[in-house]
Amino acid sequence: MYLDSEKKKEIFAKYGKSNTDTGSPEAQIALFSYRISHLTEHLKSNHKDYNTERSLRMLVGKRRRLLDYLIEIDITRYRAIIKELGIRK
Repeated sequence: MYLDSEKKKEIFAKYGKSNTDTGSPEAQIALFSYRISHLTEHLKSNHKDYNTERSLRMLVGKRRRLLDYLIEIDITRYRAIIKELGIRK
């Protein structure tokens, strides 16, 4: 599988406060971004996979809602995570 527990721990350690910090918005946004990039690559070669396309749209929406939440809470954290992940508004 493309996303095992070791990869998740690595993402949470890099973007969260610790290895076990799975609830912070930054950690969740980073995890969603990793999954979005994987699904995007999959859809480049499987353009008729509509279930994956729907899942991708739902993930993008979840990430957008988390980013909107982060804007309301702390704009500097929002700007930092956007810059680090290379997400465009």
